[in-house]
Amino acid sequence: MAKNTKQTVKPLADRVLVERIEEGEEIKGGIIIPDSAKEKPQEAKVIALGTGAVDKDGKKIPFSVKVGDKVLIGKYAGTEVKLNDEIYLLLREEEILAVVE
Repeated sequence: MAKNTKQTVKPLADRVLVERIEEGEEIKGGIIIPDSAKEKPQEAKVIALGTGAVDKDGKKIPFSVKVGDKVLIGKYAGTEVKLNDEIYLLLREEEILAVVE
């Protein structure tokens, strides 16, 4: 009997789980650029939000983003995590640079 091995992640505090949005494969001058030489995409989709940061008075600080938002992140922001054979990024909300509208 096979177990359901699908994992879910609930970020903690002000952390956000995002999935990078891959751009189409680039070909420059007829040369295919290998994955290892490509720049990391800076656009991502918000997959899950944490429980929220708390200020010094104990009040929850609301998130500026919501699940499904398309956001811009730094090239080296966050920590990569692998879940269900997919690679996601776990980062603090402050590492999100902008929301793409």
